[in-house]
Amino acid sequence: MNSSFLDHLEELRKVLLRCVAGFAVALPAGLVAAPRLLRWLFAWCAPEHMTQLHYFKPMEAFMVYLQTGAVVALALAFPWCAWHIWKFVLPACKMNERNAIRFWILFSTFLFAAGAVFCVMAVMPLMMRFAVGFETEMIRPMLGLSSFVSMAGALSLAFGAAFQTPVAVCIAVRFGLVKTATLRKARPYAVFLILILAAVLTPPDIISQIMLAVPMWLLYEAGIWLAGRKTVSSPEDNVSPPAPEPTTSPAPAPDDTMLGFYDEQRDK
Repeated sequence: MNSSFLDHLEELRKVLLRCVAGFAVALPAGLVAAPRLLRWLFAWCAPEHMTQLHYFKPMEAFMVYLQTGAVVALALAFPWCAWHIWKFVLPACKMNERNAIRFWILFSTFLFAAGAVFCVMAVMPLMMRFAVGFETEMIRPMLGLSSFVSMAGALSLAFGAAFQTPVAVCIAVRFGLVKTATLRKARPYAVFLILILAAVLTPPDIISQIMLAVPMWLLYEAGIWLAGRKTVSSPEDNVSPPAPEPTTSPAPAPDDTMLGFYDEQRDK
């Protein structure tokens, strides 16, 4: 038993090392792409008359480029890391569990990327125009590089997380925390909470709030539909399996299929 556990830890260590190696290989490309990415992001989001960002500490620009390059490297290395992690957990899953996990991982990743892209393409320009709207003859904006990148990163994470609403709804229904009928009855409260969240995450103008509130409401409805479809299509999940017949024969020794799977992959 201890030997088997240590072997699993050894395989996990190898998987983590492969993930770190993939990030290290992608990091130079991320550092090269960081200045171009920030230049494009500012050109897309900033108003036409604003052509410069400023930095106020000697190493501020370098640290921003380094952080941006690391984020780009993580995005580039994500498929590599996800594949090796998937291969590690694959032997412990049944066939139906493999299909379900594969679908939800891909679906969740797509939703997060869609939320981040939606934030950059639609919300960030509105945010920048709102921020520059306070400019007067006496007040001139001087936006810092670090604050601009931090705002873009925080909003992208917030929108990516908000777009996980269908996944959260399906998980809550799947584990019995709430029923789809309850979620349908709670639509008015859900819409109210969505409007509050949209008001907090966006500038105080009706256009940007609607641009976040409407997708979140649609995703909430999509989550209810997916959860209800899963519940209806697989009623056998709620049926208890029959009790095993009593036996007096000794239980066979456990067969470590995960380690056998790793050995086959290593032989290939």
